[in-house]
Amino acid sequence: MSRLPCIFAFDLDGTVTTRELLPLMARAAGMDGEIARLTDQTLRGDIPFAASFRRRFAMLADLPLERIHEAVSSVPLDPAISDFIRENRPACALVTGNLDVWIRPLAERLGCLCLSSRSGFRAGKLTLEHILDKGEAVRSLRHRAERIVAIGESVGDVPMFQAADLGIAYAGVHQPVPAILALAQHVARDGEALCRLLRALPVLPARPAPLDAATALG
Repeated sequence: MSRLPCIFAFDLDGTVTTRELLPLMARAAGMDGEIARLTDQTLRGDIPFAASFRRRFAMLADLPLERIHEAVSSVPLDPAISDFIRENRPACALVTGNLDVWIRPLAERLGCLCLSSRSGFRAGKLTLEHILDKGEAVRSLRHRAERIVAIGESVGDVPMFQAADLGIAYAGVHQPVPAILALAQHVARDGEALCRLLRALPVLPARPAPLDAATALG
């Protein structure tokens, strides 16, 4: 199997989505204040992601999946970025620390590869089996593509940028943290600018030119 020229590895929360997912889930559980604070501290790097996620998982683990999926399904996606992913599904991957079973509705909407933290069930209860390391996730894509382009903005995306060939700091929702800006080769201020940049990189096959009316009619 030949490798793709490139895979675009997208952070999910605050990049593909225009809002963070866990606070939306927390609102459904009536715990939005505490989880919102944890999320903000994690984005700034005040709390390591793994420790923060374990705490947030413990708070949300008993919430019925139907309510989680209802909250996740309501999250808005950046229209330009989500269109780009759907148009280039084989060359795109979501790389997120969020839990596989929680984000299933979004993964199905976008239809591309999704690398995430893994869940399980024991005695009928949801369990946290593995917290994704974004650097390991990017390295696992090496057999699929010649180059990997990482797109993200938070401290949790630093390992992804370190493992990728090129990094793009995305400022459409959050201001990228200094560590991401130090690693990034480009900065995109919104979804449309990001997608223009991605299409300009010499890693995607050219789109076929649209047929004009005369050609189409033969």
